[in-house]
Amino acid sequence: MTDNRKSGLALIAGSLGMIITMAVHPHGAVAAAQVESMARNLTIVHSLALASLMVLFLGTLGLSHRLKSADRFDKIGLVLFAFASIAVMNAAVMDGLVAPNVMRRIVEAGAGAGAGESWRVAFRYNFEVNQGFARLYAITSSIAIIIWSLSIWRNRTLARGLAIYGCMIGGASVIAVTAGLGMDVHGFGAVVLGQAIWFVTAGVLLRREPEKSYAQSRSELAQPA
Repeated sequence: MTDNRKSGLALIAGSLGMIITMAVHPHGAVAAAQVESMARNLTIVHSLALASLMVLFLGTLGLSHRLKSADRFDKIGLVLFAFASIAVMNAAVMDGLVAPNVMRRIVEAGAGAGAGESWRVAFRYNFEVNQGFARLYAITSSIAIIIWSLSIWRNRTLARGLAIYGCMIGGASVIAVTAGLGMDVHGFGAVVLGQAIWFVTAGVLLRREPEKSYAQSRSELAQPA
């Protein structure tokens, strides 16, 4: 399998994983008796998100390589997406690995003041940190898509329709988040879905491109001129 095809598959698989994560993400009020089930589901869902993010990033590495050009837009986009990936990784850890344990502590402490109230404050703080990282991801990853789309347009790679859509969805996401779009399941899910359409389309286009295998290209470079 060629490098482009592998990268395209990673973009598709990672995006689908992110979509599934948002589709099954637990949300809403929860009673004390449901906390353990909610905590377990949060951990499972965010573990899927973290795995999907790693696969998606592998795909963007291949995409960046395919878009390589003198304007260096490919590298700028990759750096921005790497920065965004670190942010959303932190968000997933806070919401999927930290929040479940805090929820359990709240239940253990009971409804009274003292320890219970302290854990509630910790839970609220954890939520705000999660939201901050989610907003950072939404804006930075959207700018990365815009940069990659400009590279596609300038250098006539992949498809110009992809470039137009990338600039539109990236710009709309940045405006919406800066205007106050909530990073709940619906708001963040909308950003993820819009980006996933772009990544999946790029993945399909990459898989259609003829290319020598990475192993082949390395062996050819090693041959004397």
